[in-house]
Amino acid sequence: MLDAEFFRRWMTATAASVEREAERLTALDSPIGDADHGSNLQRGFRAVREALDKEPPATPGAVLTRAGRLLISTVGGASGPLYGTLLRRTGKALGEAAEVERGQLAEALGAGVNAVRQLGGAAPGDKTMIDALVPAVDALGGSFAAARDAAEEGAVATTPMLARKGRASYLGERSIGHQDPGATSSALLIAALVDASAETEAGGE
Repeated sequence: MLDAEFFRRWMTATAASVEREAERLTALDSPIGDADHGSNLQRGFRAVREALDKEPPATPGAVLTRAGRLLISTVGGASGPLYGTLLRRTGKALGEAAEVERGQLAEALGAGVNAVRQLGGAAPGDKTMIDALVPAVDALGGSFAAARDAAEEGAVATTPMLARKGRASYLGERSIGHQDPGATSSALLIAALVDASAETEAGGE
């Protein structure tokens, strides 16, 4: 079972990963975006980590809804609304339960991904964060590691795609050959589930 502390660790692990990978995310964003994806997410997840450390929410859903609100208010560009919607909708789907199972998280995250799709109008194959998140949700019922691998594969698979949504779509065929930064950061978010899970297992030994 996954409690509020697990979800707090998930967000903390995501923040740490974004810190490590911020320069790479910005480098990916430079040729097809505004060259600010890494710095924007870095600022947002720092705010999330600090808020959750200062006053940890009591339930998994509350952790994610607070994180989502903070991302919307602190992250510039499209990333704030998209990531904020993803986490807020996932948190709302989890409800007020004190603990949830991995299958419940997969279902809730699926609701979050659908909300992102509605907000941005993106579908798999459009070269967006959806290309990492959809396969991750599909694999999450198996294990966190399977979801991590699926998200990473989805992110890498955006490289030869023609962007149909977002800032990169303005470039037309020039968007081909570049890995999508949003899909890449989404893969970091999913991979952080493995880090949070490893801490849980270590704490139980």
